[in-house]
Amino acid sequence: MAIRRALISLSDKTGLVDFARELVNLGVELISTGGTKSLLEKEGLPVVGISEVTGFPEILDGRVKTLHPNVHSGLLAIRDSEEHQATMKELGLDYIDLVVVNLYPFAETIVKPDVTYEDAIENIDIGGPTMLRSAAKNHAFVTVVVDNADYAKVVEELRAEGDTTLETRKRLAAKVFRHTAAYDALISDYLCEQQGEVFPERYTVTYEKVQDLRYGENPHQKAAFYRNPLAEAGSLTTAEQLHGKELSYNNINDANTAVQIVKEFSEPAVVAVKHMNPCGVGIGATILDAYRKAYEADPVSIFGGIVAANRTIDEATAQLLHEIFLEIVIAPDFTPEALEILMKKKNIRLLKLDVTASASKAKPVITSIDGGMLVQDRDEYALTEADIKVVTDRKPTEEEMKQLLFAWKVVKNVKSNAIVLAADNMTIGVGAGQMNRVGAARIAIEQAGDLAQGSVLASDAFFPMGDTLEIAAKAGIKAVIQPGGSIKDEESIRVANENGIAMVMTGVRHFRH
Repeated sequence: MAIRRALISLSDKTGLVDFARELVNLGVELISTGGTKSLLEKEGLPVVGISEVTGFPEILDGRVKTLHPNVHSGLLAIRDSEEHQATMKELGLDYIDLVVVNLYPFAETIVKPDVTYEDAIENIDIGGPTMLRSAAKNHAFVTVVVDNADYAKVVEELRAEGDTTLETRKRLAAKVFRHTAAYDALISDYLCEQQGEVFPERYTVTYEKVQDLRYGENPHQKAAFYRNPLAEAGSLTTAEQLHGKELSYNNINDANTAVQIVKEFSEPAVVAVKHMNPCGVGIGATILDAYRKAYEADPVSIFGGIVAANRTIDEATAQLLHEIFLEIVIAPDFTPEALEILMKKKNIRLLKLDVTASASKAKPVITSIDGGMLVQDRDEYALTEADIKVVTDRKPTEEEMKQLLFAWKVVKNVKSNAIVLAADNMTIGVGAGQMNRVGAARIAIEQAGDLAQGSVLASDAFFPMGDTLEIAAKAGIKAVIQPGGSIKDEESIRVANENGIAMVMTGVRHFRH
């Protein structure tokens, strides 16, 4: 076999002219359509129009041009079948040996802020995927290229043998089906969103590889990093790495957690994360003040952690960051002076990310399980004044309420069972991921030490009994925020009243697993 005829129809024409010229030099006849044909002709390359092949004009504004037996018989005919050969000869049909196609820019269209439904629909490619699938199905005989990164390999093999190897054709065919599957998944997702279908009977998602990772959660596990092709500003996959080593699997997980927590705050805030839990959170009048609080919250655990800020890192803040070992610093920007200081350490990763940007619509959270997955809305519930109900004799003071709301934003993002202690706009104790709430409270109180006296406590879920309030009272905690809803709420309220603790209930639980 040898490649004699190639059908080329591209939306993204990057590298097209050089590739087509190589094909012509190798004696390959070019067939093309629309804008691709016009470009090849402009470059002086011989090209046959698709209408000359089909004997039929392009019609309906180009919607119908390649959907024709003269095209698809040339793609689908089994070359070593005597019956197929006889049919092709009888009908005067010819083979097409190489297909080079990419698709209408559907993803690029739907991310435009002013896109209309009609524009989106018009950018659903029909002929392109059909040709790709036909050629890919018949990869035993037909070479199909959907990615310009493969042009060089195809040319190399054509120069050597006049055809591509079966191994290459299999690889390219697999890439085609991945490509068309991803394309259809984006269309399906868009149409579901337009119809308000959140959990359809078939749930299809697609992601693009960002990079292979050195390893996964542990060195014996393989891993890769993928991004949503429609990822919006503010998501970790859109971050610009300014400095440092390649991100690891655990880096990415922790960095994502840090970004999600720091987004909870509008005032200057800094979040330090270890193992997907916040070890220190602080807010202040400036980013320097916020960092000092986040550091003082737990100066031991922050070592080797990830820090996220929602303001530009300035020189003074960078100087403090430089004093300890950190894996990653994430911020909307860094001043030149801050970069100069931080980049003195060659391995620290510096990520520029506008964490103040909000997605127009947050994507659901997908959790993998054996044989399936769980899909749920992202927990973006924002507490309102109407949610808060004072249930004790004593009401929280204005300052206590401020600290309660701060702690609530943090505990929402801590692994359950979770307890957070806060005072002076910073966390002073975090009890994370415990099998019982009392255990989480003891850890948080022990970490806080003497600072627990006069502090506030937040719980991600209700107290099943009054024991957590009892140890909170012994530690000198003055105010509590929790969802409520236990059949023993009255027991907790009684303990709070007996100890002069102000307690509010939100009616909203924030389990996190």
